[in-house]
Amino acid sequence: MKILSLFPAVAISLALAGCSHTPSVEHFGGRCSALAGKSISTSSIGLPSGPATVLSAVLVTAAPESVTGNTLTPAIPEYCKVLGSVAPRDPKAQPINFQLNLPTRWNGKALQYGGGGFNGVLVSGLAPLRDAAPGDPLPITRGYATFGTDSGHQASTSPASEPGAFALNDEMLENFAYASYKKVRDVAVDLMRGVYGQAPRQLYYFGGSEGGREGLTMAQRFPADYDGIVSVVPVINWTGLFHAFVRNEVPQFGDWLDAAKTPLIAKATSDACDALDGLADGVVNNYLACQGRVNLQPLRCPGGTDAGAHCLSDAELSLMRGIHSPYTFSFPLANGITTYPQWLYGHEDSPDGAAAMNLVRWVSGSAAPTVPPNASTAATQWLYGSNWVRYAITRDANFDVRSYRPESFATRVQQTSALIDSTNPDLSAFFARGGKLIIRENAADRAQSPLMGIEYYKAMVARLGQAAVDRSTRLYVSPSSTHSGNARSVTDKGAVPTMADLLDPLDRWVTTQTPPADAIVQTSKAGLPPFAAQGSRPMCRYPGYPHYMGGDKSLASSYACRDSQP
Repeated sequence: MKILSLFPAVAISLALAGCSHTPSVEHFGGRCSALAGKSISTSSIGLPSGPATVLSAVLVTAAPESVTGNTLTPAIPEYCKVLGSVAPRDPKAQPINFQLNLPTRWNGKALQYGGGGFNGVLVSGLAPLRDAAPGDPLPITRGYATFGTDSGHQASTSPASEPGAFALNDEMLENFAYASYKKVRDVAVDLMRGVYGQAPRQLYYFGGSEGGREGLTMAQRFPADYDGIVSVVPVINWTGLFHAFVRNEVPQFGDWLDAAKTPLIAKATSDACDALDGLADGVVNNYLACQGRVNLQPLRCPGGTDAGAHCLSDAELSLMRGIHSPYTFSFPLANGITTYPQWLYGHEDSPDGAAAMNLVRWVSGSAAPTVPPNASTAATQWLYGSNWVRYAITRDANFDVRSYRPESFATRVQQTSALIDSTNPDLSAFFARGGKLIIRENAADRAQSPLMGIEYYKAMVARLGQAAVDRSTRLYVSPSSTHSGNARSVTDKGAVPTMADLLDPLDRWVTTQTPPADAIVQTSKAGLPPFAAQGSRPMCRYPGYPHYMGGDKSLASSYACRDSQP
């Protein structure tokens, strides 16, 4: 194992900047250990709740950055690791577990991490931020107190094929929808007051996917609790998305979209759209202009019946048209929404290694769908969509989702939409107290439609006015990024730059009123020290995209942001 420097220089300066907000170092360990067994009264928690208890509190020694084989372990400072739980009101519900990390040298700020998927796994608050570049210091190394939760259920108690089983319990479903994040926030602030002698000056939420939904949920439901939020690929119209999942999967019981056909579809989209950004490099940057130019009909199998991986059957062409069309309800969801937007074409074959975020991972799976879903072969859309319908809507684990019609369960669909959807565009209360919001959408997302974040942004503008939104919100689009943030690898050029730190721009915006740039530079770097730069490219403020202007294709300076138009 190779040991590297304890902290990057930027981390040292940021951590030391918070020294004045920390108890004397020699007394910090005692304050940490004294937390063990502490109870937090329900009066300190802003929602109906059972009491919270600190299960353990241990002072963790600082560790330098290190490399073992090809695995990088980031530097971490000395901190107090606090594990605890919030008891449920319903004795049949599971507790809300949380982890809070209190650095000895505190910068006076706190960061709440969001979760992902159906949650159920404890978010430690010690992981690199979403889309962080190798070598970027962890938030705790920058001096932030950090924390996260499992959202009030433990996935280990259910089979892998049943991640939505917790939703049969009303309190656990409520905790997953919004309550657990608020409860843990209040407990964390109470504990910080006890250790540091004050609440954090700034408190931020940073999450992606389900965690991105959580962040916008906090801005909408608890606008006085947070100073800034980063919301990446947010699944805010959860109800619409999960119904679209079912729409995309049920037809494949009759004609499965063989995973081997993904390259065929990807090539058709690349041929139609790659050069729209001024550069034919395997990357579709002009994401909106692409959509009307893709025509899969020439790929039709003779006679329309499946004839192998070289063509698409009529059923498969119909499936692709469905995926690229809005899903429409016959009744309104929360905030009057009746549709979920279509997915975008482009990068269907994006290879992200073992956890590929491509069309196979999300739409086709490695085998045809089954009832119940097979967790090892099912498309994630089928696994998630069928779980939500069975456990949250019909409340029947044995319900055959192939026969599901939302109209038959309209009241329950609307109830769950009111619980979990985070589509309220009125953020006036959050903005009025200085709250700042950064949203990032990834145009190559196969999990959720990036158009949902764009539609939400437009709804905010319609509700609050462009000037008010401009003062407090930035929406960026990373064209080639998949749901996880990774980009399609271009074999002769290396990975497309998709990494960008959004915490520092948010913090500067909140603390110095300096808004983020209209174009944030994304990078790609080697995964191990010295983290050699491999390329850079601008991530443009919506509706911009990076258009190649000439010069070195690996440098951001060779691109200019231009508006992407359908």
